Formats: sequence, C-alpha cells, structure tokens
Amino acid sequence: MIKVRKNITTLDEHFDRRYGKVGSKKRTEFEIKAKAFAIGEIVKEERHLAKITQEELAKRIGAKKSFISRIENGRSDIQLSTLYRLIELGLGKKVSLTID
Repeated sequence: MIKVRKNITTLDEHFDRRYGKVGSKKRTEFEIKAKAFAIGEIVKEERHLAKITQEELAKRIGAKKSFISRIENGRSDIQLSTLYRLIELGLGKKVSLTID
C-alpha cells in the first residue's frame, strides 16, 4: 500500500515561505546571492578542470588569490567584465550570456 504524505511542499513553496514571493525584495536578494554562489562554483570547477591554483588564476588576470577565493565562495559581487576576464583570459573559455 502506498502511503501519501500531505505535508510535502515543493521547493518553490518552501522559498515562497522562507524568502517571500518571486519579485519581493527579500526573494530577489536571496536569488542574487544564490546566483553569485553558482557563478563561484562554475569558476571553481573550471579552474579545477584547467588544473590551476587560485594563485595561478589570479596572476593570469592581475588579481589577488584572496579575490579568487571570495568569488569561488560566493562572497564577492563581481562585475561582468571581471567574469569575462576570469573565464576568457584566465581559463581560456568563452562566456555565453542569456537573458530570459
């Protein structure tokens, strides 16, 4: 027999309760931080694939190791030009940007 749980919520419902509805100030701030974290994870993964250290990546783009660390940990709000430098100059990849 299948047991049905009535108190299961979706991820969107959880976020609505915790951070407010999409478009609210609190939800927008959460989503911005989540995207900064995701960008940091992408940079970290690509750096690992390139087999270079944070220090080597920093040297390639004229930055400090601590700056790379902050980006990879989602603690830095980087400019688009910095993202391009990191990915294209530092890692030899191309950035593709989509706006929905």
